[in-house]
Amino acid sequence: MSILRYLAAPLAPLYGAVVRARNRSFDTHPERAARVPVPVVSVGNLSAGGTGKTPLTLFLAEGLEAAGWTNAVLSRGYGGRRAIDPMSVETHSNPRQTGDEPLLMARRLGPQRVVVGRQRHAAALRALSQRPGLRCLLLDDGFQHRALHRDLDLLVLDGVRRWGNGRLLPLGDLREPMASVRRAHALVVTRATRVPDRAEVEAWWATYGSGGPIFWVDFALGELRRWDSGTVDDQPGTPEGPAFAWCGLGHPEAFYADLLLAGHTWVGSHSFPDHGGPTPADLRRMQALARSEGAGWLVCTEKDAVKLSPEHASALTLPLFVAEQHVAGGERLLAWVQTQLN
Repeated sequence: MSILRYLAAPLAPLYGAVVRARNRSFDTHPERAARVPVPVVSVGNLSAGGTGKTPLTLFLAEGLEAAGWTNAVLSRGYGGRRAIDPMSVETHSNPRQTGDEPLLMARRLGPQRVVVGRQRHAAALRALSQRPGLRCLLLDDGFQHRALHRDLDLLVLDGVRRWGNGRLLPLGDLREPMASVRRAHALVVTRATRVPDRAEVEAWWATYGSGGPIFWVDFALGELRRWDSGTVDDQPGTPEGPAFAWCGLGHPEAFYADLLLAGHTWVGSHSFPDHGGPTPADLRRMQALARSEGAGWLVCTEKDAVKLSPEHASALTLPLFVAEQHVAGGERLLAWVQTQLN
């Protein structure tokens, strides 16, 4: 247990009591959840930190749109500070206002596809007004946001870390008690090929879940793109030799492992707090460390890259490549979601 968790341990019973009381209120009075005239699909998790919600939300948004289910993504916009709320996210938006993940999604999906707002119902109304004809909405990181009614609740579970020690924050990683799992209509297990024992996950879902299906998906790193030019790794400028990897994720070790699985060797790394990132001075220090380790280039995630500015560009003396993450093996999940929407 970290020193911070040890110091915060006396707050655990209070946190649990507050969460249970809030859930009991929504369970008893479902009318408290505001409704919108189109189906809402929530993608969320039970534990704190990264389980892969953002790439999974992107996968569903792209797949549903291609199948005729025009949609928009609603996000809390964690880390963003904005004077206007809710706010539509454009490809040129400031990540300090929108948050990093909504900007990443907007750049991947295109205009009028992402709205951030503290009140997700207000964000939903804005999305519906700016893009008439929407057939559904996707609620990113929405399992705990019960103020907006959802028609499908997808619970995302990291197949490697799973439910941790099974304890609530701050003693563990759980945002809610295990009993909350029953709200989910389906379980999506990420990093499926690295799951040590699928039977254990299936038994956990059978004990706490709703009886809905389990979907097993993986993440794969696609093309490496140069941050400055956007060219892909099979064009001039392809990185040679080992990399120095850095990121600001909930679980950075997952990104470093994915790099190795994709065939990219790295000899050094630096991890920032989730949603954090380097200053230009940090970038200079990382490059000095990279050279000392024998690395000839830097690599980060799309979530990290959207936070970089012209000041960062002026500090770069080594090539910086951005790794794009995609869902692999999600076809059954996408087909099932479409069936439920129909």
